[in-house]
Amino acid sequence: MTTRLTLITPALTTPAPETRFGDDSPLDAAGLRQARAAADAVPAVERAWCSPTVRCRETAAALGIDAVDAPELAALDAGRWTGEALSVVGAREPEALGAWLADPEAAPHGGESVRAVCDRVATWLEAAARDAGRALVVAEPEVVRAAVVHALGAPESAFWRTDVVPLTAVELSGRSGRWNVRVGRPL
Repeated sequence: MTTRLTLITPALTTPAPETRFGDDSPLDAAGLRQARAAADAVPAVERAWCSPTVRCRETAAALGIDAVDAPELAALDAGRWTGEALSVVGAREPEALGAWLADPEAAPHGGESVRAVCDRVATWLEAAARDAGRALVVAEPEVVRAAVVHALGAPESAFWRTDVVPLTAVELSGRSGRWNVRVGRPL
């Protein structure tokens, strides 16, 4: 009984002047065009979910995917840093930001640690694997990172060393907790 799960990252959003924690911006015109153009590259699936963010919902719709919101696939909760620019947090709380980036268990912002998001996504992934067949997820980059870390059995410290490009697919296939990973296929 094999599960084949395709994880797709959302298309581009209007770039903010700076990277912000918990940015839930809608797709920009270019991202919407790219997602629509990629719709033919999306595999046929029996089930589909998405992170409950605006850009994931819009990407799923533009790809022609009728996806169900999965709260377990939500973006990493940045706590009190949500909405703030990375540079502002780094200037105000350099030790806290450094600890969060270096220690998977740290959550100085009062939100989720990297370990917590990895555990949450791993639990969801193993539950989804109970049903054989093809499935698809449109998910925030940190959710895809967490899924790759779990699938490879890598330590959570690998989370920040996993780049996830917009509108690409990561494919997981497996059964009984054993996953194979195919990364970075452009749509």
